[in-house]
Amino acid sequence: MYCFLRLSVLLVGLIASAGSYAVNAVQPLTTADDLGPKVEQPIEFPHDRHAGDAAKGGMQINCMYCHTYARRSIVAGIPPLQKCIGCHQSIESVRETPRIKKLFEYWEAKKAVPWKKVHDLPDFVRFNHERHIQRFVFAQNKPVQEACGYCHGDVKTMTVARRQKPLSMGWCVSCHQKDHPVDATSTKTTHGPNDCWQCHK
Repeated sequence: MYCFLRLSVLLVGLIASAGSYAVNAVQPLTTADDLGPKVEQPIEFPHDRHAGDAAKGGMQINCMYCHTYARRSIVAGIPPLQKCIGCHQSIESVRETPRIKKLFEYWEAKKAVPWKKVHDLPDFVRFNHERHIQRFVFAQNKPVQEACGYCHGDVKTMTVARRQKPLSMGWCVSCHQKDHPVDATSTKTTHGPNDCWQCHK
């Protein structure tokens, strides 16, 4: 009887754990439209307006103007609210639009905008933005939007960003196996590292 009771408690615990895991499970990599899951943001940030082509009403702002840390850090970073306000306090023409009003509500409340991650990798994966930006933008002289777009898709055509690429281990490895020029002037090529410890903690 005691053994049966212990087994019952164990089974109930396993079922509860499985149910809890299912509720908190990671979003699927693909969706019906073959893009990553739609992430609802506190403000629908219009990437197309900020980074988009001038012919389509965009301001062609360099990705690294807002994602400042990409060139010198593991993470690309989200711009502090102060950077947004620095521009928008001088642009009266959009001051009364719902997005900008909400932006100023956060500013006046002295609260950061609680942006949600779109390109979220598991904790055991270490991706270094700096190494990729230094190699592809600064050494190879590729346009910033092209280099960033390889992993993030054509963000300048989006409002709220959505994951466009699988960002799976196989996808990353396939890129590391390609021949990439060492720099813009060289015909020499190299591959990305294939040691597990380069990308995994």
